[in-house]
Amino acid sequence: MLVRLLYASRAMDTSPEAIEAILSQSRQHNPGCGITGVLCYGGGIFLQAIEGGRSAVSELYGHIQRDPRHQDVELLQFKEIQERCFGGWTMGQVNLGKINHSILLKYSERPELDPYSVSGEVSFALLQELMATASIIGRA
Repeated sequence: MLVRLLYASRAMDTSPEAIEAILSQSRQHNPGCGITGVLCYGGGIFLQAIEGGRSAVSELYGHIQRDPRHQDVELLQFKEIQERCFGGWTMGQVNLGKINHSILLKYSERPELDPYSVSGEVSFALLQELMATASIIGRA
């Protein structure tokens, strides 16, 4: 059974090297577990969707909750799905530095990434629009 989990967290280390290390680790680990997804990062906040089998996704989320690189981990959405939205990505990355701020403003009060202030449904809609506008990089 496929599921999608959407969560938000705050980065403990906001250096480019730390963010790249998280992406690199995801890209190495996820294929063997059947996990796909996308990571959106901006302003010290992660918004991530992960898809795969229920057990694999649950196990990964438990690891993220215990990972000292994340704080304020909050579940935004967990649902059974018929098909993946991010099947082409072991872990795609959204480059918020190159996004038109009107896209962010469309989904929140201010033109910044703040999944803590909107519903999981709204956060997922933002990720879908970012995917549709080719704002996601790193298909690896």
